[in-house]
Amino acid sequence: MNTADLGLPVDVPSTALFTDHYELTMLQAALKGGTADRRSVFEAFTRRLPEGRRYGVVAGTGRVLDAIENFRFDDDVLDFLRANDVVDGPTLEWLASYRFSGDVWGYPEGEVYFPGSPVLRVEGSFAECVLLETVILSVLNHDSAIAAAASRMASAAGERPLIEMGARRTHELAAVAASRAAYIGGFASTSDLAAGFRYGIPTVGTSAHAFTLLHDSERDAFEAQVVSLGRGTTLLVDTYDVAEAVRLAVEVAGPELGAVRIDSGDLLLVAHRVRRQLDELGATGTRIVVTSDLDEYAIASLAAAPVDAYGVGTQLVTGSGHPTCSMVYKLVARAESADPKAPLVPVAKRSTGGKTSIGGRKWAARRVDGQGTAEAEVIGTGAVPADLADRQLLVELVKGGRVVAREPLDAVRDRHAAARAGLPLSATQLSRGEAVIPTEYV
Repeated sequence: MNTADLGLPVDVPSTALFTDHYELTMLQAALKGGTADRRSVFEAFTRRLPEGRRYGVVAGTGRVLDAIENFRFDDDVLDFLRANDVVDGPTLEWLASYRFSGDVWGYPEGEVYFPGSPVLRVEGSFAECVLLETVILSVLNHDSAIAAAASRMASAAGERPLIEMGARRTHELAAVAASRAAYIGGFASTSDLAAGFRYGIPTVGTSAHAFTLLHDSERDAFEAQVVSLGRGTTLLVDTYDVAEAVRLAVEVAGPELGAVRIDSGDLLLVAHRVRRQLDELGATGTRIVVTSDLDEYAIASLAAAPVDAYGVGTQLVTGSGHPTCSMVYKLVARAESADPKAPLVPVAKRSTGGKTSIGGRKWAARRVDGQGTAEAEVIGTGAVPADLADRQLLVELVKGGRVVAREPLDAVRDRHAAARAGLPLSATQLSRGEAVIPTEYV
């Protein structure tokens, strides 16, 4: 796969350096100590949801699979490690032939999750699994945070479409990942062409205030845009006087004008005034698109306004106040020796301070009530109870180092919509509260 498919510059040969220094020093010490080949199980999970969130959204799984495939230590990478004395010669030799050969299980992308949910389980030797920690967490923490914010915004928007417009508010590569995550969460399109190119997300866009200011008059700007893009275009009407701009827009494009965009002011008040004016001018089919630092609360406040679509930027790509979902990647089981047949032993951090974890290779299932609504996230390490056997959540993603679960992004998006619909109605409330269903350990 070309690295451009990962949202990487084409001159980045692999994902191997998307990691922390200590992953490699741990590897070196484990190789010297004879423990590197012990069969191990790592799990990615979060101990709690961000404050006020009722559920999390699994996003980034597809990008994680790409990152695992492209985790290779080529000559340039090895030269960098050697020149900077990151690890010793024998470790460099081991890295030169690194290929992940283990198994990965996880919640299918787009699924919802809760505190303790084993969102991703990575199994193989300690050496090959530990190296993947940072890149896995960097993808899951970012994409899942954006998808969760997008999901809340989509719930608030109802049937009205959402446009992702945050590329200029974050790192250029993060912007592409954010567009993908937003699409999973329920956004309909993006302004970012790189996201459209790499992931097939519909792209939209017409003009900014600079285009209006370029022209000698607002009329000249509108006429130029309509001639170029047609009467179905969206005209930006708040550069000067909104009422005058709406009048000019309909005069220039006629009642076939596709939409007007409002990017400032009291959006609730202005939207009502613009709708009334458009109808009076005969442009009853012209839609109203609003932008301007929207978040899920602002979108909800516009539910009764005559708005047809929302454009969201800054608040989306920053996770609407929660730019990470605080997932961790912990060793939960390891073999007693390097013997492939050695039994697994549960292990867990036991220190105080709220960072304890539960050992053991886990399964997860979601219990539902008689109406099919989720009522608990059930997690265990032993046998799966018979009544939950067909409700298990983890699916196989990588088998023997080979990706086995790639899927279209639209399928992921549909899965999330279905998963969210299966939660109690209170999941969509924007008031602060705990996880909408409890996590139970058995």
